[in-house]
Amino acid sequence: MKFKLNERSLFAVLLRSPWWISLLIAVMMSVVAFALLPQEYALVVTLGTFPFLVIAAIAAWRQLRAPSAASIDAALDRAGAMNWRDFAGAVEAAYVRQGYKVTRVNGEAADLRIERAGQCSLLSCRRWKAVNHGVETLKALQAACEREGARGIYLCLAPVSEAAAIFAKQQGLQLVVGRALGLMLAASAA
Repeated sequence: MKFKLNERSLFAVLLRSPWWISLLIAVMMSVVAFALLPQEYALVVTLGTFPFLVIAAIAAWRQLRAPSAASIDAALDRAGAMNWRDFAGAVEAAYVRQGYKVTRVNGEAADLRIERAGQCSLLSCRRWKAVNHGVETLKALQAACEREGARGIYLCLAPVSEAAAIFAKQQGLQLVVGRALGLMLAASAA
């Protein structure tokens, strides 16, 4: 069974923050403990900072391995210049690198099916270059997902409309938009 942190928990927030913030918290707790408490109690508080040191190490490792802003921008530029066949291949390679089994789907609503650990998702990414992304495409993807019993993922370069974002949230569709798409493509190219 895989353990998942609540996204709003302190440690989950620290994992998404710069690594030095967790380290700073650990150091500050130790300094304050030694300044205000007897030495034996201060030592216990210092030992209690261990989880913050672990989070700092994990965050530093992730941030060290993460693509730079320049490589994300370059990946977005490359995606915007690609034709459909090349873009579909790049998306397919990105999901294969993450451990998914990817199959192409010949449908109007979805372009790829990804599977991993018994979970199936349908990806709609044919309109990745479109300037406007409305609710209609997401409704078609949601209908296909209901027929297949799968989750839905919509990939695009430009932001979706506010109505489409609300619909996606209500229906549980995942949006991979703009920089998130660039991050995925840059990480798979590395």
